Amino acid sequence: MKALLFAAGRGERMRPLTDATPKPLLRVGGKRLIEWHLERLAAAGVREVVVNVAHLADQFPATLGDGSRYGIHIEYSREGDVPLETGGGMLHALPLLGDNPFLTVNADIFTDFDSAALPSQPHGVAELVLVDNPPQHPHGDFGIDANGKLLPRADSPGAVRALTFAGIGVYQPAILRDWQAVIGDTTGARESPPRFSITPLLRAAITRRQVAWRHHRGFWADVGTPERLATLDEALRAQKPL
Repeated sequence: MKALLFAAGRGERMRPLTDATPKPLLRVGGKRLIEWHLERLAAAGVREVVVNVAHLADQFPATLGDGSRYGIHIEYSREGDVPLETGGGMLHALPLLGDNPFLTVNADIFTDFDSAALPSQPHGVAELVLVDNPPQHPHGDFGIDANGKLLPRADSPGAVRALTFAGIGVYQPAILRDWQAVIGDTTGARESPPRFSITPLLRAAITRRQVAWRHHRGFWADVGTPERLATLDEALRAQKPL
């Protein structure tokens, strides 16, 4: 299975650190954030990784090269000056990802989740990894009903709890089929290449019961601010339990 690492964002909340360095290339625990992902993907058996890039894009190949030092092969999906968001980025990277299911990981998270646990052929069009809601996102992203069924919104009728998307999933390319019908005539959708979020497509597929999910109860952090980066760096350097 190939993997797509989302690394194109501008990292506005991480400024001023990201004015000169893309967020995935910031160091934490003695390594660049994206290097933790590359090493974990290689350990899970992934050998081909696509990294989508936009903000300070040239720094990625200059820093990571072709991936051989991590035991993988990296290709870069260049999006231009403006990031294409998750859906647009995925669509733009499809020629590099091919026709088979692929794994995606947000490069601005840190986790001990083992990607090898995800199926190579998800039921439906996707399987998502969800986590307990962190303090900065207390309301969650998706609801779960009393029978464990995934619901499209945290406040969907019948939801008995809500969980947060971990930024990890496995997708069939078919999730992007007819994306325009779901996204509608938005400004981003009219751009070339198009810019849109994958979330509306996921919510539509969840409504059709085409998305599976699993709950990761291990360590997970959204490294979204300098303060969270510093806290994680301190924990890793002190070798505290994650």
